[in-house]
Amino acid sequence: MALVVQDRTFLDALSDEARKDLLRISVERTFRADEHLLREQDDSSHVLVLLAGWAVVSTATDRSSARLILALRRRGEVVGEMAALGGFRRSASVTALGPVRTLVVPGARFRAFAGRDPQVSALLMAQLVSRLRTADEERRTLASLTVLQRVARRLLELTDLQEAPSAPTATRRAGRTGDAYPVLAQFAQHDLADAVGATREAVAKSLRLLRTAGVVRTRPRRIELMDHDALRLLAAGGNIGF
Repeated sequence: MALVVQDRTFLDALSDEARKDLLRISVERTFRADEHLLREQDDSSHVLVLLAGWAVVSTATDRSSARLILALRRRGEVVGEMAALGGFRRSASVTALGPVRTLVVPGARFRAFAGRDPQVSALLMAQLVSRLRTADEERRTLASLTVLQRVARRLLELTDLQEAPSAPTATRRAGRTGDAYPVLAQFAQHDLADAVGATREAVAKSLRLLRTAGVVRTRPRRIELMDHDALRLLAAGGNIGF
């Protein structure tokens, strides 16, 4: 279960020459927090390469205005390439988590860029395979794990992410209570529900159980992790005596 593909990013893997070529055919654009980089079902074809910040990839669900968070994208990653290369409508929305700086490449220019450099084509193929593998893992998770297990796994993953130097705003460390416990700040219960593919009511029930057991403490837009070992046990399907 993972929101972030851990492979080397597209931009980091490019040769110096290819990186210069990419800069030549693109323009730079900055997005504000919560601003859409791309919108689901839009028929645009441009591609974006993240230069700084994090973005969340999500898709609409049948539950009124709810969404399902599919992935987080970080510096160096490409978004929107499927529409550029395949002529499809956007399959998901991409939204900025905090300020995001990008390169914007028109679809036709990106296709030409990928077509004239075998390394670029190979990197895009490797990225696609890696993302498909991660998506398959997510589908297995949704089908086989309980909501409580998914919540425990996602909390552990987000805690690991906040340790990264470029951690996303939604998971960045806001401090430690008594210098002991990590905190997920600005991550509301509805965000967690979107990230595990469950209803807000089901996630609220799971968090209530975790609070009762002393595994987490929650406040508005703030989740404090008290017991990592218990979370790991729950994520693996174990029981902590609820």
